[in-house]
Amino acid sequence: MILVASIILILIAFVHSYLGEKYILMRLFKRDNIPHLFGSDQFTKGTLRFCWHIMSVAALGFAAILHNASTGDVFTLKVIGVVFLLSALLAIWFTKGKHLSWIAFLIVSTICFIKAYLA
Repeated sequence: MILVASIILILIAFVHSYLGEKYILMRLFKRDNIPHLFGSDQFTKGTLRFCWHIMSVAALGFAAILHNASTGDVFTLKVIGVVFLLSALLAIWFTKGKHLSWIAFLIVSTICFIKAYLA
């Protein structure tokens, strides 16, 4: 089950980066009203792109940590479970459930808690 959760996180990382670039960032950056910081809009665009893709990097890191914790590190499993439970709740709250990431986050969280409490 932990392997499934890790694979979900790896898929999230790649899908998030690809779809975000294609459907959000590229469209956003075509606008002419992006705030200019430090003399141009390049810093703003770079910051937005960095913030977007850092989530993908974090998902890959969590996948590795989760896979490593599969040997029975109950504390790490609980922490990851809480992180992804809160992520699911925030996705539900802020998008009223329309951003479907909450489903994947809830699955990862559930797997972590099952492994932590039934291991």
